[in-house]
Amino acid sequence: MCGRYSITLPNDAMAQLFAAQPANALPEVPDFNVCPTMQVHVVHSGEVGRRLAPMRWGFVPHWYKSPGDGPLLINARAETIADKPAFRGAARERRCLIAATGFYEWTKDGDGSRLPWYIHRRDGAPIAFAGIWQDWGRDDPRPTCAIVTTGSNATLSAIHHRMPLILEPADWPLWLGEAGKGAAALMRPGAENVLTFHRVDRAVNSNRASGADLIKATDGA
Repeated sequence: MCGRYSITLPNDAMAQLFAAQPANALPEVPDFNVCPTMQVHVVHSGEVGRRLAPMRWGFVPHWYKSPGDGPLLINARAETIADKPAFRGAARERRCLIAATGFYEWTKDGDGSRLPWYIHRRDGAPIAFAGIWQDWGRDDPRPTCAIVTTGSNATLSAIHHRMPLILEPADWPLWLGEAGKGAAALMRPGAENVLTFHRVDRAVNSNRASGADLIKATDGA
């Protein structure tokens, strides 16, 4: 799964990277502790090209009477996304990219305490999570999104059995629906040796923690 991540790329650099027109009121960066229900940076494509826009991280199905009317849907499993009533329409028609710099996962020590790890690209490049999105609400539609996940590759399997679906730039047009059909072929674990990881301080266990120290390597308890 993916339940917390960081984004440090400036908004104008993000717009340039994704060749997208930026919306107003994008979330502030850097943010070293992006949490569910926050507004996040999302790239989607339409008739007038790509748009970089803020969306709520937490996909809200159209039948929810309020955003909290059911489970918080921050991830969508690639294996079942085409069949789940909550996701199947978005999987066909509303795919997106969610910009990140790195993300966190947790293991447990012998006492059951949660040990955080920070995962990022070896080459230092930004990450593009595959996502889906949907507007929720009739009178004042609110865009919401979820990150697509797959089974972990060998690199990350020591930390967690799931990982976010990470797309390379060459695959962005297909995922966004700009290059025709066939996006399902992209829903597989990422290539080995693209990502690396290190232990970080337990301060990030709190969703209220902030600051660049959260992603610094540590061997402390």
